[in-house]
Amino acid sequence: MPSLIDLRRRIRSVRNTQQVTKAMKMVSAAKLRRAQERVLAARPYAALYRQLRARVAAAVAGDERLAAHPLLARRPERHIVLVLFTADRGLAGAFNTNLIRAAQAFLRQHAGRQVELVTVGRKGRDFFRKRNVPIAAEYVGFSQRFRYADAAEVAGGLIEPFERGQTDAVYLLYNEFKSLVSARLTVSRLLPVEPAEQARPVDYIYEQPPAQLLAGLLPRYVEIAVYQALLESVAAEHAARMSAMDQATNNAGEMIARLTLFMNRVRQASITKELIEVVSGAEALQ
Repeated sequence: MPSLIDLRRRIRSVRNTQQVTKAMKMVSAAKLRRAQERVLAARPYAALYRQLRARVAAAVAGDERLAAHPLLARRPERHIVLVLFTADRGLAGAFNTNLIRAAQAFLRQHAGRQVELVTVGRKGRDFFRKRNVPIAAEYVGFSQRFRYADAAEVAGGLIEPFERGQTDAVYLLYNEFKSLVSARLTVSRLLPVEPAEQARPVDYIYEQPPAQLLAGLLPRYVEIAVYQALLESVAAEHAARMSAMDQATNNAGEMIARLTLFMNRVRQASITKELIEVVSGAEALQ
């Protein structure tokens, strides 16, 4: 049976850990608020941009120059790039684990093809580097602070080899932020750009030829898709970390209560034992 000193030390250690997890929860809650605002502000912009692209594409439907655009080229998917968005730090529950498992499932599904990874986040990079999975590019530090220029840098590294024909398809794997307690694993094909859905024709007055305008919109569309994936992933990471730290704080409180109860029982047993020894000694002297 542990001594009272050992129990007090353990209670003090758990209480210190509880203070750390509570502080991390508050920090994640503050970061989540800002990340959530950025996600909600970016979603309407991305939706309007997709709508604009669809309407411009409808204006140039049947144009051979559009069909020849390199970002729309469809080839047999022999060489695939998977962009994996993970966190730079842990202590976020199953956030990174679920993403890594989904990436492993993707690799198994495309086992007969050449698949390379582009990792955004330290956790995914470290995991697959140890397992000798080909990593074409890696980006770290984006979960702390990132700008649109960072997303454009990632998108540029994906567009250039696709235009040269070095890669045949690019997929994004990230956690889409749904609420404070839930996120959805999303796998979406980024390149080649999907044909625009049927849009209601609008009689625009174009200062540039529609085909030329659409050719400029397509790279920006890829950048916005990467930027939105970054926003969604960061918000989902902060939500997962806040939830995990809240659960850890509650578990620490329950453990402190159990240890305190056990310590009181040990102390009571020690006092009872001492009383019995005193009474037994007094009776022996009579």
